[in-house]
Amino acid sequence: MTGLFAIALHVFVAPLTAVHALLYKRDPRSALGWITVCLLFPIFGPFTYYLFGINRVRTRARKLRGRPRRRLLVPFERGERRPEALECAHRMPEHFREVARVSDSVADRPIVEGNAVAILHNGEQAYPPMLEAIAGARERVYLCSYIFETNATGKEFAAALSEATRRGVEVKVIVDALGELYSFPRAASVLKKQGIDVARFLPFRLLPPSIHINLRNHRKVLVVDGEVAFTGGMNIGDRHLLNGPGPGIRDVHFMLRGPVVSQLEDVFLESWEFCRKCQVPRHDRQQQQPGNTPCRTVTDGPDEDLDKLATILLGAISVARSRILIVTPYFLPSREMIGALQAAAARGIDVTILLPGKSNIPFVHWATRNILWELLMRGVRVYYQDDPFPHTKLFIIDGQYAHIGTANFDPRSLRLNFELIVELFDGEVAGQLEEHVDEEIARSREVPLDEVDQRSLPVRLRDAFFWLFSPYL
Repeated sequence: MTGLFAIALHVFVAPLTAVHALLYKRDPRSALGWITVCLLFPIFGPFTYYLFGINRVRTRARKLRGRPRRRLLVPFERGERRPEALECAHRMPEHFREVARVSDSVADRPIVEGNAVAILHNGEQAYPPMLEAIAGARERVYLCSYIFETNATGKEFAAALSEATRRGVEVKVIVDALGELYSFPRAASVLKKQGIDVARFLPFRLLPPSIHINLRNHRKVLVVDGEVAFTGGMNIGDRHLLNGPGPGIRDVHFMLRGPVVSQLEDVFLESWEFCRKCQVPRHDRQQQQPGNTPCRTVTDGPDEDLDKLATILLGAISVARSRILIVTPYFLPSREMIGALQAAAARGIDVTILLPGKSNIPFVHWATRNILWELLMRGVRVYYQDDPFPHTKLFIIDGQYAHIGTANFDPRSLRLNFELIVELFDGEVAGQLEEHVDEEIARSREVPLDEVDQRSLPVRLRDAFFWLFSPYL
């Protein structure tokens, strides 16, 4: 009798879950995989899909923002645009117009002018102004970090945040539940003991079970008084100090002033609302324009922002006229991205990619090696950087347009993580970043096609094996 009930339950539930996967999965490989699991594994398949296959992050985001749920048979939004997503491309100089039109078509926020951008190299240049900003805060401090270590640097930030709280400043901190496991004691526990209002992003729990372990908040943002903001690739910890106790990590962070700070503050508050499941009132916006750099903040994640960054990257690559520079610690591009880079190189564009010569995640490095030949054979140039480990994330087009922020060129950043980038429409700042990349190229080793082709069979098998898991690395 029990067996008959189980069969009847599977016959009823399996088709429903399979149809749901067919309608709502954007990747045909993912859809086919889930449909197979749902149909071939009685009870276990549909139950697993219910736990891990349904994007509840998206559902929660819609609910918090007061937007209606989609109808069952309308799997994607069709031309849906937020009111504040203004048409900005027509206001840009001609050499920015094409790429601005691409990002304007998918971004939720407008391009804002009058910003000042300062480039900060490594923790030695980034941490002092960040701590100084916290020490001088008058009204509010918002900090979001994927990794918040509790070593000497982390303790220094915790002390500054605690002192700001005692002064009556509104202090809010978001730490990722997985990222804080990089050190012990955990950052959230340390900060709470010091009276700081802290939230864990998608915390782990047994009851009810946590089902979003693979979806992490990778954003790094510090906003103080709505006047100054910091973002880039750096977490909080000694690891980003080249002169610290460890081997150090090379990275670039950025200090921003101007209207774009309000956009970064919005990004933090949206994450805070997500963590606390409540809406937070916005602050009055400052309109000072201390610089000349037009900027736009773009968020990306497994909610309503899915595929926005990938669309912008592909669009920017397609309109490049002379040079494309990509600097990333993790490089596992999609088939579409590989094709776009190959086509750009075939058009005579100088396409250059800088990667770590020795990755801190070896199996990602091995998976990357499996696809490098496809780029090298089409004229894309790839360079390996020496230690200390380079964690820098930059995307520069024609020395005029650049991305700064937290995203890597891999499926985790472009599909699974919550990320942010800031678009810079400024030849002066992009030119400074291009000079920095050229200096790194001069110190790096170019990877020839022969080196990749001459890998031994065991090495090829190893690289190809880990490449199979590239959508999940």
